[in-house]
Amino acid sequence: MRVLFTAAVSLLALAACGNPAPAAPTAEEIAKASADINAWFDAEYEEELQMSPIALTFQGRKDQYDKLDDFSEAAIDRDLEWRRASVAEMKEKFVPENLNEEARTSYDLWSLELEMTEKAAKFRRSPYIFVKDGPHTFLPQFVMQFHEVADKSDMDAYVSRIGEIGRAMDQTLEQAKLAAAEGNRAPRFAYEDSINLSANVIAGAPFGPGADSPIWADVKSELKTLVDGGKLTADEAKAIETAAKMALIDKLKPAYERVIAWLKEDLPKTSEQATGASALKDGVAFYDNALAQQTTTTMTANEIHELGLSEVARIHGEMEKIKAQVGFTGTLVEFFDFMRTSPKFQLSNDDAGRAQYIKMSEDYLAGMTAKLPEYFGILPKAKLVVKRVEPFREEAGGAQHYFPSTPDGARPGVFYAHLSDMKSMPTYTLEAIAYHEGVPGHHLQIAIAQELTGIPKFRTQYGSTAYQEGWGLYSEALSKDMGFYTDPYSDFGRLGAEIWRAIRLVVDTGIHSKGWTEEQAVKYFLDNGPTPEGAVRSEVRRYIVWPGQATAYKIGMLKIQELRALAQKELGDKFTMAGFHDTVLGGGSLPLPVLEARVKRWIDRVAAQQ
Repeated sequence: MRVLFTAAVSLLALAACGNPAPAAPTAEEIAKASADINAWFDAEYEEELQMSPIALTFQGRKDQYDKLDDFSEAAIDRDLEWRRASVAEMKEKFVPENLNEEARTSYDLWSLELEMTEKAAKFRRSPYIFVKDGPHTFLPQFVMQFHEVADKSDMDAYVSRIGEIGRAMDQTLEQAKLAAAEGNRAPRFAYEDSINLSANVIAGAPFGPGADSPIWADVKSELKTLVDGGKLTADEAKAIETAAKMALIDKLKPAYERVIAWLKEDLPKTSEQATGASALKDGVAFYDNALAQQTTTTMTANEIHELGLSEVARIHGEMEKIKAQVGFTGTLVEFFDFMRTSPKFQLSNDDAGRAQYIKMSEDYLAGMTAKLPEYFGILPKAKLVVKRVEPFREEAGGAQHYFPSTPDGARPGVFYAHLSDMKSMPTYTLEAIAYHEGVPGHHLQIAIAQELTGIPKFRTQYGSTAYQEGWGLYSEALSKDMGFYTDPYSDFGRLGAEIWRAIRLVVDTGIHSKGWTEEQAVKYFLDNGPTPEGAVRSEVRRYIVWPGQATAYKIGMLKIQELRALAQKELGDKFTMAGFHDTVLGGGSLPLPVLEARVKRWIDRVAAQQ
């Protein structure tokens, strides 16, 4: 308010002196300024991309194909300084009032990214390093699944990246040591899991006796493909294989051994009883910032907790209706137990059952894909595939997840499923999961964002958790509106997925702001939803080591539903699902306040049309 008041006084003073107000920019001036800043953004984003070989590869590019990112604290500092300089240059060169709507959104997002990075930098030693999906599992998965090999130079780069994994692991180990020196340690279970997962990476040939390790098997497979395709001679393949073996044994293995040794040495200093973020150095402030970063709102931990309790109660009412529909006469908790344990919802815990799970997912997605044009004007070009998670990182009851396609669609998006324990993957949950991870969920949203034109490239890659995960959960409910979930048990699975995200609001805040124990969180989860116990325990541990992230889903979903209800009320017969969805998806992933403003402007434009 003080800033606004000062600005108003200044304008009155100028008017009193007789100075004319500046003329509003013409349409031509706005178009030119907007084109200029878009070109500037693309140049800046290209500079930013060149600091991340991993990001380049995810976009299907082969720049710096033999390298991985710098994971040192010095690199974090360099990134922050670069962002500060970039935003300062933007503000010096461009006037927001001279930009069109999309360019102004880009201007605000570029500024916001610096603001969020500045805030996160204060807690750089608070997030845990060696947890599920940490560098020890991500980096091997990255080179095996996303480093595409088409010729000899690509294979040479693959070998180089094997050595780079060793360097990157040493850097992340140093970060973990710095955090531990400040008393910030992941709970004991995370150390134990990381020790086991790291050992899995370096188990088997060429590290020791046994079957080929996953990465060694992948190296040999890639070489065979090149030889069979006439891209390599047998002698060239042998030389590369020897170089890869040396990189694995001399660079990757010792780095993993150093990580394992430190985790074992530091393990006695960890807490056997998992605690929340409040136990960390500046833990309360860290958690508040985590909530703000993940939800892009100003909601407090207590407000989120209360919202979760309210949503759990509401969804229980919807579940009661389905329980009555299928003729179950017990209590809702008894119905949860029935859904968890009934053999009718379980596929065989073998390769046949796993293949059936993937086929069922593909069939649901095919049916949905055929229906999409009725609800969306913009559709993605990139394809989607369903895969089982690689054995070395697979977890019983682990959450299914999505990895994006490349912007050109050459590499499809991947819906990954954890299938080591089929009892944790009941069939009644499958339909909602497929829509969430695939279409109209993550794949549709992210592929559309990457394929957008007319906005700066960074907008096509920007990611807001509340928007992306909110859209995924919104898609589960939208699929009901589209006529799916004809099986009442699958519809109950949809509600189970929704209450799972509502429970997250309660449990995440319970753990990190109210002192809940792990078992207290597990009990609340099991008492209030049908999720199988194996998956519940995996989920709760995820919330413990990744504070705040799990709250974004439901908050994002509710905001999108709220905006759709507003548009339907304001526009009446002028409202169309395709128009609303194209507005939500057509600007890329946005913080919720920015999305709200975008949708309201669309409402005004449509309402004004004759």
